[in-house]
Amino acid sequence: MTAAPYGEIVRRRRAFSWPGYLSYADAGLDGAWVTPYHLASASPSGPVLLTYNYLDAPTAFLQCEHLRRTGYLPEMAFNKVLDLALVRLGLTRADLYVTHCFHLLAQSRSEALPLAAVDASFEAVARYELEGRVVIALGREARRQCTRHGMAHLPARHLSARGQSYLERATALAATLQKALRLLA
Repeated sequence: MTAAPYGEIVRRRRAFSWPGYLSYADAGLDGAWVTPYHLASASPSGPVLLTYNYLDAPTAFLQCEHLRRTGYLPEMAFNKVLDLALVRLGLTRADLYVTHCFHLLAQSRSEALPLAAVDASFEAVARYELEGRVVIALGREARRQCTRHGMAHLPARHLSARGQSYLERATALAATLQKALRLLA
């Protein structure tokens, strides 16, 4: 089975809601993309990085103009680690497809999202993005969702996880990306 047509996934994301959580549109970040991250990372054939969620609402409101241009915040730990891994492999963000288990905005940066909300979002949106793709599940929740849906995936630490330096995390991601690229070859 292959991923659903991109426009259908965008429609699914726009239709999804959960009480207490804002949509990308609520923060001025709606567009013809599944996630604003796709302004930089929406490769139709490259490996998929599956993350927990996109961003929190307060940051999205504060950084809306920048996010509408680039889709991501380069100063965040996640993005610094990703950039280091990409340089190591001679890749760019355009070589990847980055998406999330939860397609709404968290209420705060480090919020633990309700499992029912993450499950519902994954069911409504993300699973349609992942079918037939080589997926790198970043962190516990991404791995849980892939396992729950019987989706093959390569497990990896979330890039924002503490306990290792940026370089150590980037080295580990680069190794996993190399495995993913071999599977695509």
